[in-house]
Amino acid sequence: MKNALLLIKILFCCCSLLLLHACKKIENPADKQKTLFFIDYRHLAGGNDGIAVMELDPESPDFGKILHKTELGKGVLPHHLYFNRDDKKLYTTALGGSYLYELKMEWNHEGYPVIYQVNPINTGGNTVGEDIFFTRNGQYWVTFMGGKGGLRDGSVGVFNAQNNQLIKTISSSIDVNPDKFIMYPHGISIYEDKGLAMVTSTIHPDLTSGVGNTCTLIDMHTFNIIKTYRVADSANDLSSPVEVLLLRNEYPPYALANTMIGGDIWMASFNAEARQYSEFKRVLKGASKGLGWALEFYIADDKLMYVSFGQPGKILVFDLNYLPELRQVRTLPADKGAHHMAFFKTKSGRSVVAVQNNLLNLPNLNAGTIDVVDINTGEKLGTVDMRNKYQLLPESIEGTLGKAHYMHH
Repeated sequence: MKNALLLIKILFCCCSLLLLHACKKIENPADKQKTLFFIDYRHLAGGNDGIAVMELDPESPDFGKILHKTELGKGVLPHHLYFNRDDKKLYTTALGGSYLYELKMEWNHEGYPVIYQVNPINTGGNTVGEDIFFTRNGQYWVTFMGGKGGLRDGSVGVFNAQNNQLIKTISSSIDVNPDKFIMYPHGISIYEDKGLAMVTSTIHPDLTSGVGNTCTLIDMHTFNIIKTYRVADSANDLSSPVEVLLLRNEYPPYALANTMIGGDIWMASFNAEARQYSEFKRVLKGASKGLGWALEFYIADDKLMYVSFGQPGKILVFDLNYLPELRQVRTLPADKGAHHMAFFKTKSGRSVVAVQNNLLNLPNLNAGTIDVVDINTGEKLGTVDMRNKYQLLPESIEGTLGKAHYMHH
């Protein structure tokens, strides 16, 4: 009997120690998720494109590890990841496939999210989904660079954010009205307090049939086009504006646009009486700094603005307190094709940015890596080489807990 009791005690102690060890091993899911990210990817070896969940804290033993993958299909080319306003629903646009998807997700017992359902959204014939903006009035606006498939086409789809139903397709041909048109729209930004939306004119989806050099202002209540602005030195300067940012909240109401060709940043002030923006003027010439292919605007929690340049691969950081002067405060390293960004803190509390380095697998813009850089010191803390490690090419990045930035577009 004594031996049996002793054996039970030993077994109980062993089980307790095992449980204690297991509890220590499993991280707090809330903490773990802060360094986990969704990565849109294209498959380089003929497999399905999709979305990965990856650990990006360089201080974690799992740094660069893919914890879960969700396949969307061959040739889908998922392109931009977005959370809705309350960070409850996740979406991705796509250059192929159904062009727009809602991603249903849940968190498993190991503390990382799993996408368990992919819902294609009916885009009403609009093709090549690009950027999304979620509004306070229960809508989301999507730019479709291919429009309905015409040579000089392009459209903006307005959707019901509750049921994903298309409410309105906004389009206007340059051939009908050369002063008020939408063509090859990529970037979008909305200033809801002013009731204004703006989209860029970038490039035909086949990357050869046409290039834009304008931004178009839209009345978000009537869906009418107000004005199309040139963001270039001349009508023949095909600058290819890619993103636009209408500054809002605590910032003065300037519009910023960046260009792929030239790698420039342009700015326009807001005229409250006319309820529109002034003409755009260039405030940064990329070539003068050895930069090209300006791609993204982000404002982080530190309220500084981060702009990615695909060539040679840099992030320029600006202090917006000096507008209309665009005052640069530092430069951060990245790889060729520096593109989307996500901001977070490492386990030890270092403030970092994860930079996704790839644009459409274009030569010299397709490093296929994700760099993690200290935003204060500029030190590159780690790099995930997705191209060589996984035969995957990262297309965009977003946090698993929600928007990993203060302001994007």
